[in-house]
Amino acid sequence: MALIYKLSPRKEWEVVEAEGVFTGAPVDVADGFIHFSTAETVDETANKWFADVEDVLLISVETDRLDQAKLKYEPSRGGALFPHLYAPMPMDAVVGVNDLPKTTHGFDFTGLLD
Repeated sequence: MALIYKLSPRKEWEVVEAEGVFTGAPVDVADGFIHFSTAETVDETANKWFADVEDVLLISVETDRLDQAKLKYEPSRGGALFPHLYAPMPMDAVVGVNDLPKTTHGFDFTGLLD
């Protein structure tokens, strides 16, 4: 099972869970795709975009449950490949929702990434 990751403030994710569909956060909608990170890039993403956000969740998503024709790995920061989904994310692709603890040095991913 290959996993990719979405970061979300808890309050935003609670709305998604209540609605039962994820079409993307505001930045995703503006860019035309849902931004994800890999296990190798999620720490940098968290510290770059969520450093000032309280109560962040790490959403684990199984790639096999996504439309493979609409999931593209594209270069971004420093040429690293980032998963982008050009479609709504089906909620049955979510295999984990975990609190992402914050420390004085950033986020603590211990035991959260496969």
